[in-house]
Amino acid sequence: MRMTDYKEEQKNEIEALEAIYPEELTIESTDPYVFSLAVASQDISDTDEAFACACRVQFTYVENYPDEPPLMEITDPENLDDADVESLTQYLNEQAQENIGMVMVFTLVSALQERLTTSVEDAQRKVIEDKERQERELEELERKRFEGTRVTVESFLSWKQKFDAEMAELKKSKTDVEVTSKKLTGYELFMRDSSMNDSDVQFLQSADADTVEVDESLFQDMDDLDLDEDVG
Repeated sequence: MRMTDYKEEQKNEIEALEAIYPEELTIESTDPYVFSLAVASQDISDTDEAFACACRVQFTYVENYPDEPPLMEITDPENLDDADVESLTQYLNEQAQENIGMVMVFTLVSALQERLTTSVEDAQRKVIEDKERQERELEELERKRFEGTRVTVESFLSWKQKFDAEMAELKKSKTDVEVTSKKLTGYELFMRDSSMNDSDVQFLQSADADTVEVDESLFQDMDDLDLDEDVG
């Protein structure tokens, strides 16, 4: 078992921390040592300030530090909710356990800063991915609207059949309207009624053309008629 002067190790670490973090370090007590450090996510190119996050970590040396982990508390969180604070506190405790026996504040602060930076990068990435996804969805909607319904051979033939039927019905309706809206002459009726075209032929075919019979009685009383030779 090694003989350790815990007070001396703690004092030496505080002096090193003052040199490394001249503006971020605030010493609140020396017996025991209680101090806090401001920790923020690292600068990222094109980082929106809305994503940046920061906090302070208060450290309290226990008597046997660094053979025992310090007490730690996250305060003054910026862009961090309660769940974030709880998760980061647990992360610090896990890192402290891994560094038992060594002065560890610098290591813990560096690990926390890296964790905050990763959180910022994840938040930025999510925003970018959401934006790209929305743009892709809009482009897909525009493409579908531009293309409309794809025409296949089957769909075209079905459309053409329906179109031809509608045109035939339209033509028939137009003819009916013309017939009812216009008074036709006998000749026009004759020409429109195809059955009349064959009426004379049918009549002649119904009788023998060589034996046409005439009823002579129709002409027997012709002499009795008083006809004016001069008409009009």
